[in-house]
Amino acid sequence: MTATLRVVLDQLVSPTSRDLAEASRALTNALIATAPRGADVAGIIPRGEDPAVDGLVDLSRLGLPRRELAASWQLGMAPGVGKGMIHSPTLLAPLVRHDRVNETHQVVVTLWDLRAWEAPEALSRPEVMWHRAMLKRAERYADAVVVPTHAMADALAGIAPRLAGRIRVIAGAAPEGFRVPTDVAGRLRSLDLPGTFVATAGGAAASDGLAPAFAGIVGAGWDGDVVVLDCPDGEEPAVVELAAAAGVPEARVHVRGSLEPFDRAAVHGSASMFLAPSERSDWPWRAVEAITTGTPVVAADSPAHREVLADSAATASPAGFGDAISSALGERSEVLRVHASDRARAFSWVSGAERIWQLHAEL
Repeated sequence: MTATLRVVLDQLVSPTSRDLAEASRALTNALIATAPRGADVAGIIPRGEDPAVDGLVDLSRLGLPRRELAASWQLGMAPGVGKGMIHSPTLLAPLVRHDRVNETHQVVVTLWDLRAWEAPEALSRPEVMWHRAMLKRAERYADAVVVPTHAMADALAGIAPRLAGRIRVIAGAAPEGFRVPTDVAGRLRSLDLPGTFVATAGGAAASDGLAPAFAGIVGAGWDGDVVVLDCPDGEEPAVVELAAAAGVPEARVHVRGSLEPFDRAAVHGSASMFLAPSERSDWPWRAVEAITTGTPVVAADSPAHREVLADSAATASPAGFGDAISSALGERSEVLRVHASDRARAFSWVSGAERIWQLHAEL
């Protein structure tokens, strides 16, 4: 008898986040590639175009678009989903009462960040309410909740104590095939970016840490350009103001939003240094990408960064960013490049998929 793992693929039909969409695709491809003998992978999708994923044995097409589906599942209404093994690469899942033992029905969800609790100002009010409501449903009905780090597992256990025994740690990775492209110069030109710069990421929210990031860049004596990735829509003026307040002229600040993977790889591969200033317990998407390209990284000294980056990055408190950046641009640059490449090999979607298959087998 074949065991089918059905993966919720809403992010491939109607993405709300580029990172979540890339993670969903990479994980699904890895689950297909690592399926044990006698097992296969199917998809659950909202109304919309079919996702282009080779190897799925079936697609369960639901009648609602993603937005309406998210509202329905938030209220515990999940008609037409059916029973079986269900895995969601996000928090969106049909979390309803079920019988795992007698009906072999299990639901596993994933949390990549805790912004709705640690930094609600970084999200809209409806987003905060939705995440908090879905976590309450997960407390009641999820058979397991996957998080990418032990640091996040500890934080989540404090937020949702009833989940403590069901939290599992399975790390993420850089996007599939993430590497510095051969057309770096052309991509930088198309992005209207200079050839030499330091890079960071975030928006105007205090929890993103851009204010101390800019102060640290100035304190390190860097007088070149600064590229800021992942700036939310509408926040560019506020980010430029933060830079100016720290002493970085507007002409040297290049603020960009969500870029596609090879553009991000071009930025990382060209950066003299990447600064990850947020102290939140989020999975550090950009820092992991930076070490994958062998870029020297300076990161806020947080449990998540210490766990994920280990000795591949220089960690410092926000007040110490200046000295750490100066060192990463100078005497420690080559050492950090070597350690970055070594550490990046620890993260793989294939190894994550193998652990997910093991988790569902244990359940």
